[in-house]
Amino acid sequence: MAGLTHTHTDENGNVITHTHKADGDEHRHYHSPDEKKKQINRISKAIGHLSHVKMMIENDEDCSDVLMQLSAVNAALKNLGKEIISEHMSHCITHAIEEGNTEAVEEFQKAVRKFI
Repeated sequence: MAGLTHTHTDENGNVITHTHKADGDEHRHYHSPDEKKKQINRISKAIGHLSHVKMMIENDEDCSDVLMQLSAVNAALKNLGKEIISEHMSHCITHAIEEGNTEAVEEFQKAVRKFI
């Protein structure tokens, strides 16, 4: 039995297709290459900031400066989370609702509550 396939166009005009398994198991995710690139860039920035924090602590740098760098890490991670939430809502959760998949919606709600 074949799964349900969804095709739509993202905000950049890219055609996005992903398939949900027919047996009700998890669906395969497909994320736009542009969105993935943005997300990877954000996590790379956070890793860079965090590496800098480690170096600052090892070098006994001023605590105020360390806290400022930690603030940059937190902001980068928070913005990454916002992007992931937005993309997941506009693609996966929309399709889950269309299919009556309340379990996927509930799981996402739990994840968002933990994130915020």
